[in-house]
Amino acid sequence: MSNSNDPPLDEIQWRSPPIIANMGGLHSNTILFYFAESPFFERTSNNAVIMSQAMNNMAMYHYIQTREAFEARLKTMSGLEFIVGEEPAEMAPGTGTGVWVIRKQTRRKRYDEEDEVIVHASYFVVGENIYMAPTLSDILASRLMTISSAIAKALPAAESLRKWRPSLGHVYQLPSNQPSTRPKLQDSNEATPMPEDAGKTAAQKNDELSLERLAEESFRIHMKYGGEYVDENPITGRPGEFHLSSTGRKVVPPPQLAKQEGIGSISGPPTLNTKLDDKKDGKADKTPRSATAPKPKRRKSKMSTSTPTAS
Repeated sequence: MSNSNDPPLDEIQWRSPPIIANMGGLHSNTILFYFAESPFFERTSNNAVIMSQAMNNMAMYHYIQTREAFEARLKTMSGLEFIVGEEPAEMAPGTGTGVWVIRKQTRRKRYDEEDEVIVHASYFVVGENIYMAPTLSDILASRLMTISSAIAKALPAAESLRKWRPSLGHVYQLPSNQPSTRPKLQDSNEATPMPEDAGKTAAQKNDELSLERLAEESFRIHMKYGGEYVDENPITGRPGEFHLSSTGRKVVPPPQLAKQEGIGSISGPPTLNTKLDDKKDGKADKTPRSATAPKPKRRKSKMSTSTPTAS
């Protein structure tokens, strides 16, 4: 009975060179008996029954002389058995793969039909070492665990490489400084960063982070309040006394054409003093006086000296 503290059978490796030395080497007639000494073997199988009967009954001793006779006897029985499923291509020392495949299976006899065989497990014998082949469920579970572990490591790494730019959005920037696997023979003094350069680099990184945060905050505000608008001239005051406040922009006057002197067609017709012209026109209407004509005499009016009598 196996102990609960023992490791699983598919996680152990078993070997016993002394047993192989006592058997005279590992070959076709000793492979099943060498496997019977391992912890993978079950003492209730038909293999153990045949070996026990052959050791106690000389009439059945020939069944354990060769592997062909042993397996032929197993095929006549029903129950759990261990047989060789695959054998090396070459038996000579130093040739072939040297891998034996042993199957654990249950055989059931059926009348006038072939036997029903159910395979439970497979084992590999590589040289002196015996391994248990993992089941399909164990292989899938191991692969899924490996994939999930790799994804769990990849997601944080990809998240650390993600950057946000206002013009490009979310981008993934690979690290430029990758560790080199080749050893450095000699460090150059020129490549050593000075304290001032280190301070500038840190300040530049801080500026980049602050700009990224500012851009993200601006984008968030735009997405939240993008549909709302504010008047250029906000209305101030109280009901009944509203005023438009200035936005602080200077009003640019419309462009005007420069006045050009001496061009009447552009600046318009000049204004005329009609009063002076009227006087001149009135004098021009009188007939001119000749030089020989006598000067006209003015009549003097006589003023009456009599006073009116009162009636």
